[in-house]
Amino acid sequence: MLVKLSDGREIPVEMHRIKILQNTRLIPVDQRLKAIEEGGYNTFSLRSRDIFIDMLTDSGTNAMSDNQLGASMLADEAYAGSESFYKVAQAIEEVLNFKYVLPTHQGRAAEHLLAKVLVKPGDVIPMNYHFTTTKAHFELAGGEILEIYADEALNTQSTHPFKGNIDTQKLKDTIKKYGTEKIPFVRIEATTNLLGGQPFSMENLKEVKRICSEHEIPLIIDGSLISENAYFIKKREKGYEDKTVQEIIGEITSLVDLFYASARKNSSSRGGLIATNNKEFYEMIKPWLPLYEGFLTYGGMSIKELEAMAVGLREMTDVNVAGAVPEQVKYFVGQLAENGIPVVTPPGALACHVDAKRFLPGMPQSEYPAGALSAAIYIASGVRCMERGTISMDRDKDGNEVFSDLELARLAIPRRVYTLSHIEYAIDRIKWLFKNRDLIKGLRFVEEPPVLRFFFGRLEPMDDWGKKLAEAFERDFKTNF
Repeated sequence: MLVKLSDGREIPVEMHRIKILQNTRLIPVDQRLKAIEEGGYNTFSLRSRDIFIDMLTDSGTNAMSDNQLGASMLADEAYAGSESFYKVAQAIEEVLNFKYVLPTHQGRAAEHLLAKVLVKPGDVIPMNYHFTTTKAHFELAGGEILEIYADEALNTQSTHPFKGNIDTQKLKDTIKKYGTEKIPFVRIEATTNLLGGQPFSMENLKEVKRICSEHEIPLIIDGSLISENAYFIKKREKGYEDKTVQEIIGEITSLVDLFYASARKNSSSRGGLIATNNKEFYEMIKPWLPLYEGFLTYGGMSIKELEAMAVGLREMTDVNVAGAVPEQVKYFVGQLAENGIPVVTPPGALACHVDAKRFLPGMPQSEYPAGALSAAIYIASGVRCMERGTISMDRDKDGNEVFSDLELARLAIPRRVYTLSHIEYAIDRIKWLFKNRDLIKGLRFVEEPPVLRFFFGRLEPMDDWGKKLAEAFERDFKTNF
């Protein structure tokens, strides 16, 4: 909840009590330098023991509520016909209004099944923006991703409230160019992860649905952050101020033909799902579930996670839960912007995104500015964030570099995990880093996987800049780590 203080400041107040603690530690800067060097300047390769505040991702890192943890103790561990599955199915019908449910072990497993069943070679899939695993699965199936976002989407300094919108004219042009037979479905993501967690508006979704219905093209939503998207609609779109998050979620899902999500991002710490009211889609996907995931009533998930998901689906409709991360992100982004640090605006869901192109304006994309900035943030703070730029792109079929539209260092905020003091600490260290940004140089690959290279790739710094940055930090902070 956003609360206004007597001095006029607004701060996000956590609407929960902390009853279970996990200790963390802040290691000295020389040890942080050693850790990032051993990890190949890839924050994915850092060990948890070397991290103070982990803002790598919100996937599988959210804190579960007491009710979720309690429910997990009631799990029915039957291989087939588990009652825990039927609790999830009931929650999905109540919250999302879908009667057919296919659980998966996580979101990318859902993408794999959709690619297997719905995408064939030569297909094109229009969407508001790609996600890394989505793109990989659909392209491996022979499809081509077409990103038909509005022009505002790539302007990191824009104040447009719904930069996750699909450009409807581009959608019409795409259908005219390729024909309906080449478009198995249109995908819209709530919210657009790689654009900075930017939402779409209900007005846009309705127009996209109208166009899809006119041409009998299914509309599919990645609803991993649907409650946050609903929260933004409530806060930013005229006519929705007085609607509940649940009502807005229900309106969103009424407009789509199939819903899939990573429950790791929203309603549980593990798992994923596909849901629909289209029996044909359900019957097409169901036979493949036991082959790739698990039986229909557990889908490769722990039954305990199914129980937690059933509770989490209902909890995400609480405005204080849906708005928890967006309000923390808003504060994070606002404080950095006030200090002249380039960030993606308006604040989105998921994370604070620092614009590495503007933070490091002299660095070419071939030297991976978002990756360099992410490594530098760790050296300066012990905060682990994530590169969302050219390293997150794979080379084309000829081995050429594919430069990302944006170069972002993403500082994700897991739901109900960190307090305002953690965010204040990260802000302070990023402010220091911005003053010393001339010390940050580029990176080059020394080990490069052929696909999703951002997970396991190893890089090295040009000009040994990591050591110079650590020395400058030690000079300024001395024993204050």
